[in-house]
Amino acid sequence: MRVVSAAEVERYLTWEGLIKRLHTTFVNGVESPPRHHHAMHRPDGEATMLLMPAWEPAGYIGVKMVNVFPQNAQHNIPAISGLYLLSEGKHGQPLACIDGSELTRRRTAAASALAAQALANEAAETLLVVGTGKLAPMVIEAHASIRPIKRVLVWGRNPEKASAIAEAYADRFDTQVVSDLQDAVVQADIVSCVTLSTEPLIKGEWLTPGTHVDLIGAFRPQMRETDAECLRRSVVFVDTYAGAKGEAGDILQAIDEGAFRFEDIKAELAEVLAGTKPGRRSAEAITLFKSVGASLEDLAAAIEVWEAINQ
Repeated sequence: MRVVSAAEVERYLTWEGLIKRLHTTFVNGVESPPRHHHAMHRPDGEATMLLMPAWEPAGYIGVKMVNVFPQNAQHNIPAISGLYLLSEGKHGQPLACIDGSELTRRRTAAASALAAQALANEAAETLLVVGTGKLAPMVIEAHASIRPIKRVLVWGRNPEKASAIAEAYADRFDTQVVSDLQDAVVQADIVSCVTLSTEPLIKGEWLTPGTHVDLIGAFRPQMRETDAECLRRSVVFVDTYAGAKGEAGDILQAIDEGAFRFEDIKAELAEVLAGTKPGRRSAEAITLFKSVGASLEDLAAAIEVWEAINQ
C-alpha cells in the first residue's frame, strides 16, 4: 500500500484536473452513505470526528476519517486533520493511504470553484475571502483557476493572519486586508466564507445584484456564516440535498426562523452540472452555494491523485 504525503497531494492535484474529475463524478454519481458525525467532548472543548465512505458501483472504494478541533487555532495548529484510505474495487484491496488534510482542503475549494463555474458571473474579478485558516489560500487559487480574478480582499478576526495571506498572493493579485466587512461585500463579485463561525458574518442587506456567495465553513447545524436575509434574497444551491438537510446550519437556522424553506433550494450541484436544472439565469441574480462537503468529492480527489501518480 502506498502512503501519499501532503506534498504529493499538492503536486498531483492540479486545479484543472481536480475540477474536471469532480464534474464527472457529480454527474455520474457514486454510492455515498450519510457520513458518520461524532461529537467528542475533550478536556479543552468539543471536537468532531467525521467518517465519510463512498464507492463506485464497479470501481474504487474509499473512506475518509477527519478530526476537527476548532480549539487548535489557539495553538497555531490546523483545525482539520485526517487521512483517506483508497481501495481497488475488484477485490477490495487497499491501494493508498493519502494525507486527508491536504486532500480535503483542495477538494473543498475545487467543489466551490466547480459550482462557481455555473453560478458566478463569467466576468467576476473581485474575490472576498472571509476567514484566514488553511482553506483560505485554496479558495483563492481554485476560484482564480475558473474566473478572471484580479483583486482579492481578505477579512479575518486575526489581522496578522489576514495580512500574511494577502502578502502571499500580492505578486499575483491586487490584494488588500479589509476591516469593514460590509464595504468589502459590496465590492465583491464572489464572497467566499471559510470560517467556523456560529454567528452570522454576512448580512443579506449588504448583497448587491450579481454577487455569488460561496459558503464553505459551517458544517454543523449550530454553525452559520450568514443571516436569514442572505438566503431569502438569493437563489440558493447546495452541494447535496442530504448534506444540506442534515448539517447546513445557514439553511437550517434560517428555516427555524421562518425565513426560508427547504423547498426554496433551487438545485443540488449534480442537477446543475447535468443540465436538468438551471444555474445562474441572469447577470443580476444573487446566487448562493452552500456546501457541507460530500464523500463523493473525497473519492474523486483520491482517484485523481492515485491515477496521476500511476499514469
